[in-house]
Amino acid sequence: MQQHTIDFLLEQATGADAVAAKPMFGEYGVYVDGKMIGSVCDDQLFVKSTVAGRAHAEPVSDAPPYSGAKPQMLIAGDRWDDAEWLGELLRVTAAELPTPKPRKPKQST
Repeated sequence: MQQHTIDFLLEQATGADAVAAKPMFGEYGVYVDGKMIGSVCDDQLFVKSTVAGRAHAEPVSDAPPYSGAKPQMLIAGDRWDDAEWLGELLRVTAAELPTPKPRKPKQST
């Protein structure tokens, strides 16, 4: 995983409110407003499929981000160059995903 890939993605996705990438199992999870909307694996962007996200991204193919994972929309690298398009894709995808449940605090033993 190249850090410049994550830096470029975050720079291009400024049209989607609070975008963040967090390290996860040697790759990165991509979050918008605290919702995990996809991941970057092997320098490729995978976005969870939603009705609005798929309509915005078409034509798009699906692929699993890693072995055993559910297929997600694979966003071709050349499409990242359109910052407005990318930001909108991430924004509409996040809007359709549920808000994550708050984590329970760990109990000390």
